[in-house]
Parts: sequence; structure tokens; C-alpha cells
Amino acid sequence: MSKPDPPPRVRFAPSPTGSLHVGGARTALFNWLFARGRNGVFVLRIEDTDRRRSREDLTREIISELSWLGLDWDEGPVYQSRRGGLYLPPAERLLEEGLAYRSDPDPEGRTAVILRVEPEDIVFSDRVYGPITVSGGELKDIVLIKSDGSPAYNFACAVDDHQLGITHVIRGDDHLPNTPKQLLLYRALGWNPPVFAHLPLILGADRAPLSKRHGATSLKAFREAGILPDALANYLALLGWSPGGDREIMSRDQLVEEFSLEKVSRKAAVFDHQKLTWMNGRYIQETGPEELARRLRPLLAETEWETVSPGKLEAVISLLGHRLKTLADFPDQAGFFREGEIAYDPGAVAKHWSGEDVREILAEAREAVEAAEPFTRENLEDSLRAVIARRGIKAGALMQPLRVALTGRKDSPGIFEIILLLGRETTRERLDRAREFLEKNP
Repeated sequence: MSKPDPPPRVRFAPSPTGSLHVGGARTALFNWLFARGRNGVFVLRIEDTDRRRSREDLTREIISELSWLGLDWDEGPVYQSRRGGLYLPPAERLLEEGLAYRSDPDPEGRTAVILRVEPEDIVFSDRVYGPITVSGGELKDIVLIKSDGSPAYNFACAVDDHQLGITHVIRGDDHLPNTPKQLLLYRALGWNPPVFAHLPLILGADRAPLSKRHGATSLKAFREAGILPDALANYLALLGWSPGGDREIMSRDQLVEEFSLEKVSRKAAVFDHQKLTWMNGRYIQETGPEELARRLRPLLAETEWETVSPGKLEAVISLLGHRLKTLADFPDQAGFFREGEIAYDPGAVAKHWSGEDVREILAEAREAVEAAEPFTRENLEDSLRAVIARRGIKAGALMQPLRVALTGRKDSPGIFEIILLLGRETTRERLDRAREFLEKNP
């Protein structure tokens, strides 16, 4: 009987030269799912050896966005820039063994260390793409240590992966050209290479590589657009991977249990913003008001909603939750709950305020609201339905004009719930203003 594979050690290694985009986030997610489903270790490594382009604020942003997405790491962050002492010894060993050489000095007298590459084919098996052969004629000598003393990307990557005990390198297929170079470095140093798995590209709807012109691409942008982290994680998991069947809404635990590299597609995945928005709406419907309010608060900073009490915010969310596709929809959808005057939708006015008796109906609705004692939903409904019965009209003949008066819109949540949340005073003020508007605009 063969022994089970030991728990894997994987890593996500972003460079802090830009915001974390969906391609990188999906790579991080696939590594996280692979580790969590096999009792493995997920390492976060910050590849910040590019001294000119790496930025500390972007490092903080990347770490923050990974946390927001719900991807926790077991080791790290490991900063490549703080591991300088690890790279020179293996480079010097390759020099001593005659496998590497020093370049000619630059104008400042500095030299680089370069691995000598023999013209032989490189053959390896990728867990996604299968067997791959790279002609030796395509490979040039590989820089190990640059003339400024910093490690070159491929060398630092190979040394770090070996030192950290990485067993599986799961990354985007834009790194495929780096793999044969890193395999040569492993061979020269006598190290066992990790298993490589390269993920297909993410494309826009026009089949071009996903970019800002296709809409939001960074995690920060999606968070600010009101996308829930669980919804984004669910959607990203299905970009280039399928659990089988027609399943789409999957919990974090289900994704962990079912994810495997064997089901990762070789075909490029197409990012569909509408599909993500639909999925986000489903997650909003399944999330409680308290959690939605917590997620929403940062988006309401420096707006009129910033000082609204937690209780009222949760109450408004309870009414609107099924109407929201993203949290960013909230200020517009909930606008009529703010104090002060509201704007009337011309279409709603034309449709529901065109009858000759609308002013009288609204006046009687005002009296009914005043008469509801105590001010409960049951009493409000009884009082308003008494108006309907007394006038011998359909319910819509009262409810729709009343809806426009209180919200300015054709559609809204339940009218009784709206009145209760607005309160008697605000309801009375809006009905008075609606009647004034109709008197001036018969």
C-alpha cells in the first residue's frame, strides 16, 4: 500500500508594484483552497526585491485585501527584501563548481553572477497543461545575482521556494516561460523541484486579457463597489475550475472540500461582471442585516448615512436586502429613508398621481396615519384599509399614490414597513408636501 502524500506547502507571492487584481486573487484563492483541503500550509511571500517599483503602501494594501477576501495564511508575510543573506551562498557555490560565471564589470566595476545554460531540451509535467517540452535553443544563460547585488527574479524565486519547503507552485500561466529556467536552477543546485501547476488566463468579454478597460479588476475596486468577499471568492473559484454539474453557489467549506488541480481547465476563463453582480445579489439575500451593516459602514463614510444609528441601518437593510445587487446600491435604493425632501420620479407622478381625487385620497391617508394608535403595523394596516373600504376603491388606488408621496418612486418595499420606519412625523410631512405639489401642478 502506497503512503499518502504528505501535506502540501504552497505559497502566494505577489509583487507590491500594483494593486492586487483578480488574476492574482484567483491564484491566491486556488493556493489557499489546495492547502486547506489537504491540511497543508499556505505561505504569503512578498516579492519586493524590485527596489525601484516596490511600494510599502501597496504591500499593506495587498495584505489588507487578502484578509478582506478571507484568505488567511499560516506563515508570513515573508519579505524577499529581508532575506538577502540567503541568495549569495548558493550563487557562490555555483561559481565554485564552475556552473556559473561573473559578467564583465559595469562602468562602476560591479559584476553579475550568471548560470551557464547548456543547449538541451527541458521536459517537465505541469499539473494543468500536462507534459511540456522547451527547446534548449530557446534558453539563454540565467542571471543569478545582478550587478547591484540583488537576486534576479528566477533565482530568488527558486531559492525561496526551496528554503520555504514549497511542494507545489500554483501560479498564472504567464509564468510558464519562467518554469524551465527555475528547473535548471534546481538541477544545478541539486534540489528537488516542486510540482508546477499553471492557471489559464482570465479574459474580458471581448476575449482580450482582462484589464481596466473591461471594468473593475482590483480587489480594492470590487470591495468599494459593494461586492461581498464570499461572493467574490465563490465567483473567482469558478474561473477556470469546475466542481462538476451545474453548481454555482458554493460555500467556502464546499469549495475547500471539492477543489482539485485535476479539475482546473486549460482554457482561458472569461470574467463576466454581470454574473458576479447576480451572484453577489444572491449572497446579499442570504446574509443577515447585522453583517451587511458591518460590511456597508466603510462604504458610507463621509456620507449622510455615516451617523445613522446601527438599529435604523439594519432596519433599512432588512427592507431593501432583496433589492440590492451590490452594497453600493444602498445609498440610491435607500435614499427616501433620509430626512428632508425627496425627488419625485416623473414617471411615477404621471402614472399614479393623474387621478382627480389623488389629493383627497392622500389627505385621508394622512388622517388614517394619525389615527393609528398605538403606532403599529397592524393598526396602520387596519386604518389605511378602512379608507379603501370607505371610498370603495382598489387597494392600489391608495397604496400607489401613497408610495410615490413617501418614496418618490413607483416601486419600493412594503408601504406599512416604510411608514413605520419613516415615523409618523416624517410621513405626515411628506403627505403634506405631496398635496402641495399636486395643488401647484394639477
